Amino acid sequence: MAGPYETQAPQGTHCYRHPDRETLLSCSNCERPICTSCMREAAVGVRCPECAGGPKSAVRAAQRLSLAGSENVIGTTVLTALMVLVFLAQIAEGQDVFGRVDLTGIAGDLAIYGPSIEDGEWWRLLTGAFVHSGLVHIGFNAYLLWYLGGALERYAGTMRLLAIFFVSVLWGSAGALVLEPDAATVGASGGVFGLMAAIFLLERTRGIALFGSSIGALIAFNLFLTFLIPGISVGGHLGGLVGGAAAGFVLSGFGRGNLAYTKLGGAGGAALLALAVGAVVVAFAALN
Repeated sequence: MAGPYETQAPQGTHCYRHPDRETLLSCSNCERPICTSCMREAAVGVRCPECAGGPKSAVRAAQRLSLAGSENVIGTTVLTALMVLVFLAQIAEGQDVFGRVDLTGIAGDLAIYGPSIEDGEWWRLLTGAFVHSGLVHIGFNAYLLWYLGGALERYAGTMRLLAIFFVSVLWGSAGALVLEPDAATVGASGGVFGLMAAIFLLERTRGIALFGSSIGALIAFNLFLTFLIPGISVGGHLGGLVGGAAAGFVLSGFGRGNLAYTKLGGAGGAALLALAVGAVVVAFAALN
């Protein structure tokens, strides 16, 4: 406890390159904590070695992050495993691995379906993301979730990844119900589109490309397929994009910082909760 003539130093964090060194400094670009050995003087404050080295150095650092060990992707691993386990349960019930989804079993109990949600089965807004209509469907979504989610989780952490994913899933479900309230919708595409939107926001606001190039082309390609291929949930994909962008915006301190490092605070936590509740409200409003 500080005496009458003492002051207490503010609590610091630890350098991202030297975890054993406590510091009060942070990079003025990416906002990662850095120690005095790592800091580089810049015209706008101090920067970490990667950001001080310019765009190419930042890209190389991001690539190292995206290729880091799988032990850092607990959230991505659990989400992907749940998708696979549910699909295996569908197959055990007789689901055709190359056919349309069978709604008579577990898929029918978990899918996004307006009349059932209206009757109080609100959990379908989340569980529908873990049901898939065939091997191609789950293969595509599982690959993108592992690829995008793994890179984002290594960079921003497990809790932020999960926040973005589940907010995106809720808004994807809401979008699906807005456009097709009486259709059964399945798949993690809303969550995947949300991850793409959050990563795109990170690129635009902080100049960091997790994959060495912009993710904008991947978003454009998937939107093209969304409107080209019949049977794809347009509302689910667009809703996921909106949810992911909104969650990323909140996590970045409402656009003022880095979504990986900016402290969330009470206002940020309330905003994330409001986003989730807002998606549920929109979903139920679409059914009335």
